[in-house]
Amino acid sequence: MASYILALDQGTTSSRAILFDREGRLVATSQEEHPQIYPRPGWVEHNPADLWRTQRDVARQTLQKAGIGAQDVAALGITNQRETTLIWDRKTGEPIYNAIVWQCRRTAPMCEDLKAQGHTEMIRAKTGLVIDAYFSGTKVAWLLDNVPGSRERARRGELAFGTVDTWLLWNLTGGRIHATDVSNASRTMLYNIHDNRWDDDILRLLDVPRALLPDVGPSSVVYGETDAAILGAPVPIGGLAGDQQAATFGQACFAPGMAKNTYGTGCFMLMNTGERAAESPGGLLTTLAWKVGDDAPVYALEGSVFVAGAAVQWLRDELKLIQSSAETEHIAASTPDTGGVYVVPAFVGLGAPYWDGFARGTIVGLTRGSGRAHIVRATLEAIAYQVRDVAEVMMRDAGLKLEKLRVDGGASANDWLMQFQADILGAPVERPAIVETTALGAAYLAGLAVGFWQSAQEVASQWALDRDFEPAMSADQRDSLYQGWGRAVERARGWAR
Repeated sequence: MASYILALDQGTTSSRAILFDREGRLVATSQEEHPQIYPRPGWVEHNPADLWRTQRDVARQTLQKAGIGAQDVAALGITNQRETTLIWDRKTGEPIYNAIVWQCRRTAPMCEDLKAQGHTEMIRAKTGLVIDAYFSGTKVAWLLDNVPGSRERARRGELAFGTVDTWLLWNLTGGRIHATDVSNASRTMLYNIHDNRWDDDILRLLDVPRALLPDVGPSSVVYGETDAAILGAPVPIGGLAGDQQAATFGQACFAPGMAKNTYGTGCFMLMNTGERAAESPGGLLTTLAWKVGDDAPVYALEGSVFVAGAAVQWLRDELKLIQSSAETEHIAASTPDTGGVYVVPAFVGLGAPYWDGFARGTIVGLTRGSGRAHIVRATLEAIAYQVRDVAEVMMRDAGLKLEKLRVDGGASANDWLMQFQADILGAPVERPAIVETTALGAAYLAGLAVGFWQSAQEVASQWALDRDFEPAMSADQRDSLYQGWGRAVERARGWAR
């Protein structure tokens, strides 16, 4: 009997494969970086062949490392960088252009035009998203506008659009299956998250032919099998989910009000709102979290902080105040406070809930006694303040209390930061024993589809705590510090206008 689940985690800078056992433990893993392509300032692309080749190779290497064959794998799950957009020829499988990456800003002018034409509310009401170059919709329109003959070919049904999950599924099945799941579809700005279908009004607005689009299925269901030649034997493909939704599932945030925050270059915070798509007047995104089999879809609110771990890299690479990010923990602990210093790391503007593209990085409250430790500590504190900014809006818009925050990502290893996060939130912070939550979520979704795990309850029972951080700060001190942060943010806003 097959004893393992294989998770494929196709990210922005690398492809990874991780093998998990029945207890949700990591058995073997492989990773390979792939190149970034920057044709012009603000443009970001990937070679689609690199995404497929690296993902296939690390899958093979992981099985080899574990000393097992494909027949020992009960199912495979895919999780992926979201919003990245590809179009390819249905007959040959050849892409018509490079993949346009989620970070790419080439369609910002198109988005400004859509806003000026008054489409903001319609798109928000249907998709839960703001009009932004981040999402796939305008990227698809750009490809059809700029690759000669492509829109006519799309209308004739000769071309296929997909996000990265769809591209991998297509290649894994030898071009037999053109599909995506609800979590990835909900990030395209083309999908009605309430009716659960591609939206005709938006397709007409962007002139995107319906024949181009993949079928949309659950996040946990058997889509088909891999071509036997790829891994040595056919393996059922049982799960698809965008990376942040997969991480939320891997953190077992199954009840409304449960939330996770991933501390990476930026921060991504998602709160489960159950079967209700909560609207967010406060500027968060409403997104489909997942759908398991025939169950009702689950929704989430999502808030993105643009700069988190990147602020620590700035301390290291530009200011030369530290040599490694690990040093920040003892430096922050070496001073009782920041001496009134606040750092607002708005290097690329501010994300949720401000959405201020003109904000810029600011250090305020400096005195003659301010030193290296104050600035390092203030930079870490800024990460936690930004997470509270998102949490405040999330609780208000969802009408749910944040009982605790589950954390993952690189900076979650910093005990000082996690304690300060608990203090400033006034809520416990929980760090799991397995921090590979994105791949684990993809594995769980695939395993549930084939009966490897029987239920979400069984999955939740495997979630294990590494460390729990309880708030220890007084309410007065918490409010005073957070008010200071609010004043500092006001100084940073609109600076580049």
